[in-house]
Amino acid sequence: MGKAIVITSGKGGVGKTTTTANLGTALALMGKKVCLVDLDIGLRNLDVILGLDNRILYDIVDVVAGRAQLRQALVKDKRFDDLLFLLPAAQNADKDSLNPDQVRAIVDELKPDFDYVLLDCPAGIEQGFMNAIAGADAAIIVSTPEISAIRDADRVVGLLEQYPLAEAPKLVINRIRTRMMQDGETMDIDEITHHLSIDLLGIVFDDDAVIRTSNNGEPIVLDPKNPASQGYRNIARRIEGETVPLMNLETPKAGVWSRIAGIFHRNK
Repeated sequence: MGKAIVITSGKGGVGKTTTTANLGTALALMGKKVCLVDLDIGLRNLDVILGLDNRILYDIVDVVAGRAQLRQALVKDKRFDDLLFLLPAAQNADKDSLNPDQVRAIVDELKPDFDYVLLDCPAGIEQGFMNAIAGADAAIIVSTPEISAIRDADRVVGLLEQYPLAEAPKLVINRIRTRMMQDGETMDIDEITHHLSIDLLGIVFDDDAVIRTSNNGEPIVLDPKNPASQGYRNIARRIEGETVPLMNLETPKAGVWSRIAGIFHRNK
């Protein structure tokens, strides 16, 4: 039986969908069978990052509406034989086209056939968020070091505490700019994890190549030498239970935390 992991953020624009695509690809490169489920109804992008946008015949709403069988809607990434599949979101449907019970049923049907089911959660904490967490065993929260992103991640942590996931949520800090952390212009890793009170799963460095490769339908993780790729690969290995040292960052200068700590108030 596979594991279902929801990848969420609270705030849009932090690289959640890019993270989903790259972690799924990294796990497939490790020989794991993975299904990526795009739950961003009306705003699907996962297919573009994977380069599968021209191969979609059916989507998840077609499945729940009875217009297609689940196996008919799955799009296989031919670069990985039978290891990586996508269940796309509907491009032209209302956000209330799915409910949590329907998502849970689809995930339950997928899990026996896959090692991992990665659920790409829409931004925000509305209906799409509730749908995505309904079928999840675990959660990965993606945030950047910006104050607004961390505050939104804090809200998501509080919401996830209300749901009986089998595992505690973990954090991925995305788009890290080393110089800004070293100069104390953003919170450092220890400050972020201490404030959010969740374990760190990994970090990913900011790199223009991520945008370029995503636009070309080739996740950055396919380039083993790229620093961002190495971050995603390390995270995938940790998901698999390996002990992988965190890439080193110098300790940034003090000052950021004392300036902003007072703005955070988690609503539980």
